[in-house]
Amino acid sequence: MCPVVTEEKIQEAKVFYQMHFRQNVFDEEGWRKVLEITTTCLFLIVFKKYDGRLPIRIKAVPEGKIIPRGNVLFTVENTDPDFFWLTNYIETMLVQMWYPITVATISREFKKILAKHLKATSGSLEGLDIKLHDFGYRGVSSQESAALGGAAHLVNFCSTDTVAGLLMAQKYYGCQMAGFSIPAAEHSTIISWGRSREKDAFECLLDQFPSGPVAVVSDSYDIFKACKHIWGDKLKERVMERSEDSALIIRPDSGDPAETLLEVIKILEECFGCSLNSFNYKVLPSYLRIIQGDGIDLNSIDQILEKLSDEGWSAENVFFGCGSALLQKINRDTLNCAFKCSYVETNGKGMDVYKQPVTDPSKGSKRGRLSLRRNSDGLIETVEKGAGKPEEDMLVAVFENGSILQEYTLDEIRKAAQLSEEDLSPSQHNKEDRTLLEIHQKHIMNGVH
Repeated sequence: MCPVVTEEKIQEAKVFYQMHFRQNVFDEEGWRKVLEITTTCLFLIVFKKYDGRLPIRIKAVPEGKIIPRGNVLFTVENTDPDFFWLTNYIETMLVQMWYPITVATISREFKKILAKHLKATSGSLEGLDIKLHDFGYRGVSSQESAALGGAAHLVNFCSTDTVAGLLMAQKYYGCQMAGFSIPAAEHSTIISWGRSREKDAFECLLDQFPSGPVAVVSDSYDIFKACKHIWGDKLKERVMERSEDSALIIRPDSGDPAETLLEVIKILEECFGCSLNSFNYKVLPSYLRIIQGDGIDLNSIDQILEKLSDEGWSAENVFFGCGSALLQKINRDTLNCAFKCSYVETNGKGMDVYKQPVTDPSKGSKRGRLSLRRNSDGLIETVEKGAGKPEEDMLVAVFENGSILQEYTLDEIRKAAQLSEEDLSPSQHNKEDRTLLEIHQKHIMNGVH
């Protein structure tokens, strides 16, 4: 517990806002009350000091909990009537929770798609937690975004190159090492050898990493020739010497993802052969795999895996990497995250408040004191107008008057976010019944689940 408001900060803010607004709008007296408040109590004067700590209470859904869209995720209220203005004052900072919430949700949707295809083509979910690799570090707007988004992805997977996310999980969520990676070539380490020596560049990597998996980008010039004539011919014996624990992972990085991947896997089949798993889907030798990290988003990954399975290939053969579509191509409207006033008290009298624009009904907001419960049908719903029962409320007090009341470990969050059987149900994914899929997506959009 530490103060966030100091005399020095108050004076800095006073000068800053005078310059910014060019008039006196800064509530210097209000902020000074955060440092110390004097109240009269019958025959004596009581000094109540906040020492720069914020007199607010925040209740929130436990981290990692799966909540249908359209429901309340956290509430904020002042604990002292003198600070009625403070709840809205911190809106900008708290509403930024949209970013990790959205990344974690998208990452989990990736996991559902991968789990569906992996189970359908292999009968197992083994290796699911490393199927989607976070390639997004260089594509985000800041180190802070990399940390927040990278850590959010780690709720669902433990495969990442975004070190900032690992450090955040280590510092704040009690996880010494939340994600893993493997040595991987990038284009400069290949093209620096020159076009005529691409084979030498590949061989050098095999020499440098004789054990443990290694990924080699192979599309610097011609991915198909590289797979057929270098990996599948000149270096074939070197590749076949490797084991399942030391697999060569070939990375295409250009062209149409589905078409390129299908052509690559067919070439590798011709050169190295394949076997059938217990579900009669083809699997490359265990020392050889592919990672597709270019052009991957929720739509393309599903289409790629559908095409692979249509051609008789198991999802076991492929890993995926995702960058901007995971950490950057999102905004606050992706999941319609908002922070709105729903209840006020004036002179001790409470009133439910809400917005309901005639020009856009979708911007209507919830009203009154809010709570979250699981109803008698087992569905999660928001209870408005203060009608909720405290014993049913799923929101947990996490912050009050400067003190953090509840912390979670990454292990606890991962456990809460695990996929359920319902997440893998055919009604959510069956491509033969678009009506069911569309109904499900509509329910998710409207907060019905």
